[in-house]
Amino acid sequence: MNSSSLMLRRFLCFAASTPSSSTTLCFSSNRNRKPLVFLGSPQVSATVLDALLDASGAPDSLFEVAAIVTQPPSRKDRGKKLLPSPLAQHALDRGFPSDLIFTPTRAGEDMFLSTLRALQPELCITAAYGNILPSKFLNIPTLGTVNIHPSLLPLYRGAAPVQRALQDGVRETGVSLAFTVRALDAGPVIASEKMEIDDHIKAPDLLALLFSKGSKLLIHQLPYIFDGSAKLKAQPQDDSKATLAPKISAEESWLSFDQEAVALHNKVRAFAGWPGTRAKVVVVDNKNGHHNMLELKIITTKVCSHSNNPVNQADDISFQKGALVFPCGGSTLLEVLEIQLPGKKVMNAAAFWNGLRGQQLQRFVDE
Repeated sequence: MNSSSLMLRRFLCFAASTPSSSTTLCFSSNRNRKPLVFLGSPQVSATVLDALLDASGAPDSLFEVAAIVTQPPSRKDRGKKLLPSPLAQHALDRGFPSDLIFTPTRAGEDMFLSTLRALQPELCITAAYGNILPSKFLNIPTLGTVNIHPSLLPLYRGAAPVQRALQDGVRETGVSLAFTVRALDAGPVIASEKMEIDDHIKAPDLLALLFSKGSKLLIHQLPYIFDGSAKLKAQPQDDSKATLAPKISAEESWLSFDQEAVALHNKVRAFAGWPGTRAKVVVVDNKNGHHNMLELKIITTKVCSHSNNPVNQADDISFQKGALVFPCGGSTLLEVLEIQLPGKKVMNAAAFWNGLRGQQLQRFVDE
């Protein structure tokens, strides 16, 4: 599956429209249904694809999924295997024709755009596709392109809306259905749905919830998108209220215990999945005075409810009620419930503490 082998065989038929080399496409399954193209890549996109495929299977469906567009295969498992994107694999598992799954490196490739035009889609739907859509793409579907965005637009426009919202400690978020324009996540909003969140939910779980809500919102709005009324009622965004959610980098994963515990807890929740959060600690052998640096991946945390520091030294990490208690900025305390050592499985704090065999643990503060 790559852009050099974009072939259409199943569910499609070619017929010469003129004596020239131009061709037209017709759907052999049901010519009365509107062709829809879906674009997505990670596993959360599969929720939306399932909703579309299930809805298209209804006898009175207005549309059919004519093709799927996703990111090219990538090497996983330490570079050993070239594997399709999670969405592509899910589509194949559902029996979607492999020759109708397209994987252009860029959505502006001429060969890909030529194939998309031949499909004559009335509508394109995107959900975490992960590729910029140029004007040449956006001009193809007659009804436009609609994006499921996991934030309450115009808040958190960009590549990491859920992660940045959790990092900010928001207590309310949501999902928006908006027309795609060239400006980043700035198109008119068709509909949105709010959601209250607690202070423990992590990014992967919140992403899954929001895309589940978004898929239901999409199916509900599709009739209005197809009859054109959604475009008439869509509300322009107030750009003055826009906030950005830039892509996360691996370098951001380090925790600095000079920050207050709530900021660190929110970062752990936000960066769960990828890139995760890391911290350095110092293991002190009181018998010989040796100091060893240890890198931990911090998996699950909570903010300590009592503010008084229970340890004698400002950098000492204690163990209380099943948690490693880290002193943080502002005289706050962070409870670390689960950690992961390099190359090891996730373990709870008690198992890690017992493995120290009486050695002292201190937080590392970069001078």
